[in-house]
Amino acid sequence: MFITLFVLQLIYIFALPNPNLRIGQIDEMMKVTNEFLIPFIGLKLGKHPFEFQINKAFFDSFEYHEYEDCDIKVNVVLEKKSTLLELSFQHKGTVTVPCDVTNEIFPLPVKSKIKLVVTFGEEFNDDNEELLVLPHGEHQINIAQYIYEMIVLSVPLRRVHPGIKDGTLQTETLKKLSELTIKEQKKEIKKEENIDPRWDKLKQLLTDK
Repeated sequence: MFITLFVLQLIYIFALPNPNLRIGQIDEMMKVTNEFLIPFIGLKLGKHPFEFQINKAFFDSFEYHEYEDCDIKVNVVLEKKSTLLELSFQHKGTVTVPCDVTNEIFPLPVKSKIKLVVTFGEEFNDDNEELLVLPHGEHQINIAQYIYEMIVLSVPLRRVHPGIKDGTLQTETLKKLSELTIKEQKKEIKKEENIDPRWDKLKQLLTDK
């Protein structure tokens, strides 16, 4: 199911000009993702809780660099049944991102829940985001990809510093935006004041009809 580190290293050694750097990156990636391997063969029937702490290194292993930092706790409950597995994921924490309005860096709270059903078949299949099919004989599951997608999808597309909403954030960018808004409002007022009063009478005649 999983490509071995040895095979990945051979690929990079023969394909890339600086293999030592790439091997280091692969080692780090394998180290991070291996932390999320759950062996289920030895587990008894019933529920089994797991807890993971997610930081920036986790997203770096996926070559995803949207966050300046992150501090997220993920709780996973694996329920082992006679013919399948049910996994419940839940996360809560913060990702540090730039504000879309001011570009100020701030911790953005995020949280979400997902569920996954794992069954067994002839071959691996993850086409359905809520159903994973593992080959018969498989003894472990890597949940890193599901944690990654759950967190990324929980981060809103528009990220606004909370200080903008409550008025506590004071920056040069906000000051300039406020000045531009005031100027635009004044322009609109002037336009309304300069409207020929004859147009108002014409509108009134049309309305009366």
